[in-house]
Amino acid sequence: MDYKLEVPLSPELEKYRDRIEATIKPYIEIQTQNNDDVNWWQSKFGGLPYLPKGFEYPKTPDGKYLFLLAQLNFDEIPPLDGFPDRGILQFYIADDDLYGLNLDNSANADNHTIEDQFKIIYFPQPDFKVENMITNYDFLPKPEAFPVDGCCSLQFTKKYAPISTSDYQFTELLGEEFKELFTNPEIEDEYLQISPSFGHKIGGYPDFTQADVREYATNGEGEIMRKILLFQMDIDSNDTVNIMWGDTGIGNFFIDETALRKLDFSKVLYNWDCY
Repeated sequence: MDYKLEVPLSPELEKYRDRIEATIKPYIEIQTQNNDDVNWWQSKFGGLPYLPKGFEYPKTPDGKYLFLLAQLNFDEIPPLDGFPDRGILQFYIADDDLYGLNLDNSANADNHTIEDQFKIIYFPQPDFKVENMITNYDFLPKPEAFPVDGCCSLQFTKKYAPISTSDYQFTELLGEEFKELFTNPEIEDEYLQISPSFGHKIGGYPDFTQADVREYATNGEGEIMRKILLFQMDIDSNDTVNIMWGDTGIGNFFIDETALRKLDFSKVLYNWDCY
């Protein structure tokens, strides 16, 4: 599908309009709400999850509990091609100094897909009868080192944006000469206005404080794996939730397109970085 920029551009960027528009992707912007009154199955950051009775609560291999980072109920989310149109997708991570990230060998991207210190769970047909859900979580300890403090509901808006400056394909798709325009801070600021990579989102282009982790997430032939941004959580704060990744960082989850269309979340690449 061809997408167009509905904004005027400076002469320097206008000459690249077609090239910029060719990179535009739809995504779902997520806004946190100043509201902690969230039910079991509703989309949320933090808090307690929807789990059917009899379901084993996710733990690390050594038996430590993981904690709910985010819960996305796709019945509440505008449709996005390739993504689920229903069901509940949950992201759990460990309560430790690395937020469940495996850095034993950061050059090996496979370590970022091993779901032992984090876990992705998808319920394609959740049962919304409260009597069939787990509602007693007294067994959970209070997290001590977790990026989300509190719980809040979410609001979703479908938007469109061209490739972000931090995406590994930026120079490949827009060219070296385009990148050189950014020696002018005003041109760079203008582009960042039309390509907001920061914030909470589903799909679209990611943001990083360091570098795109996918640059080394390759297979044996050097092909980039897990290209699609599944979910991104940025820093945030309101009266009901405070989100902070280390020193003003950001968290990302990536997935292979084929796996996403199959609703297979067993090989998701998880990463976060900070300044």
